[in-house]
Amino acid sequence: MKNTDGTFKDWALSNTTRQSLENSVSDAYYSLYGLIVFCLFLLLPFMYFFYEERDEESTVKSRMCSALKFTIVSFFIILTLLLVGAFVGVNHGAPPASGNSTDQWKRIADIFKDFTNTSKLEDALSFVVSVLSLLGMIALIMYSAYGMSALPMSLIKGTKSAKTERQAVQGRRSRISERSRAIRDKYSTRGSSTRNRDRVEVLDEEERLLQREEKHLEAKERSILQKCLLVLRPFEVVFGAAFFLVTLLIFVSLLLTNIDKAIHGQGYKSGYALPKRFLPNPVDIVLVFCQKVFPLDYIMFAALVLYLVFCSMSGVRNIGIWFLWLRMYKIRPRRTRPQGILMLCMIMMFLTLAINIIIYELTPQYSSFGSQRYVTTSGNSTKLASCTTEATANDCTITRMTLLLTSFFYRMWFFGAAYYWGTWVFLGFILIGFVISVIKKRKSSIDGEVDRDDFDESDEELLTG
Repeated sequence: MKNTDGTFKDWALSNTTRQSLENSVSDAYYSLYGLIVFCLFLLLPFMYFFYEERDEESTVKSRMCSALKFTIVSFFIILTLLLVGAFVGVNHGAPPASGNSTDQWKRIADIFKDFTNTSKLEDALSFVVSVLSLLGMIALIMYSAYGMSALPMSLIKGTKSAKTERQAVQGRRSRISERSRAIRDKYSTRGSSTRNRDRVEVLDEEERLLQREEKHLEAKERSILQKCLLVLRPFEVVFGAAFFLVTLLIFVSLLLTNIDKAIHGQGYKSGYALPKRFLPNPVDIVLVFCQKVFPLDYIMFAALVLYLVFCSMSGVRNIGIWFLWLRMYKIRPRRTRPQGILMLCMIMMFLTLAINIIIYELTPQYSSFGSQRYVTTSGNSTKLASCTTEATANDCTITRMTLLLTSFFYRMWFFGAAYYWGTWVFLGFILIGFVISVIKKRKSSIDGEVDRDDFDESDEELLTG
């Protein structure tokens, strides 16, 4: 809306025009948040239980009825959250008790004056989005933190050679076959005990698994695509090193932002709100600078978001989907169950909400005001200053994303504090994931393709398909 000299553009001179556009963007955000809530509590649960009830005797009608029963339960859950959010006590303008930060808090509160008389529906949606974002932060710590370390290191390390791995599997299979044959020959004349029969069954099962691995390795070894990937191996290392630098840059930027909030923030009672940036933030500085060259900042911002999404998917792919200590589903190429894919979609929606918060934490200035500047007067002199929360609404226009997110924190300080401390845990898990990624051996060239639960028939379909 603004020119480089700090003045509004001709089409944005009218406050009514700016307000109309801001309201339209806010409505779009609320609609997208509502769509995510609909998918998480209605669409995905219905589809999950629809596939869960599938068997040879079931009909589509019976499966739909059964899925609707479970969907009604999730509907009551979201309804309960909305009611709690509508009637729970929220902050609508009272500053914190600390005297030194009262004036700065009032400046922040002035930005959200449009939200001081909000409806119960907006309060309810704010509460639901905050709860879902908190769950997304947990998923972000579990999956994205490890993925940001594992993805670059897996590209740098690469995978094992299919030929070398096949020869090792052949050697193991021959040794197991000899042990099984020796047990059978030893006890063939005088009968075999239950213990020996169990040992033979375990060895036979292990041999069948190794035989399946050998088939996959032979197919991988003959694959033309695999030979092409060997030629592209140097580029894989380069991309891995580049991704590692991006992870390091994100880590440093988040660390500096959290330190900045700890030193200059408004404390936990205000969700650790930061009026303006004091410490340098590499990612934030680069994006604000790139905004001078359209559309370079959009390209870099989109690349940053996509990188976080790919790292999250890499984390889910490596860790799998768990419920407490029980593994529910493995994410494998062409082998994932429909319920597993639906759970993956659900996790990615939670992660999307959490990534939205991490982006705001990562780029506070760019996400709030970008490169906007405004004219300040000091006596008879005027100068240009970067927009911060200290500027009035007539001087600077804050982005709707920041307005909505910070208004969530402003209304319910607990969530802002939880996201802040969750970011510290996220940084810690990145370090732990990096140590694990360095220690782990290189992946198998058929990683995720063979599992003990697979049937030989499914292997045949995959290899011939």
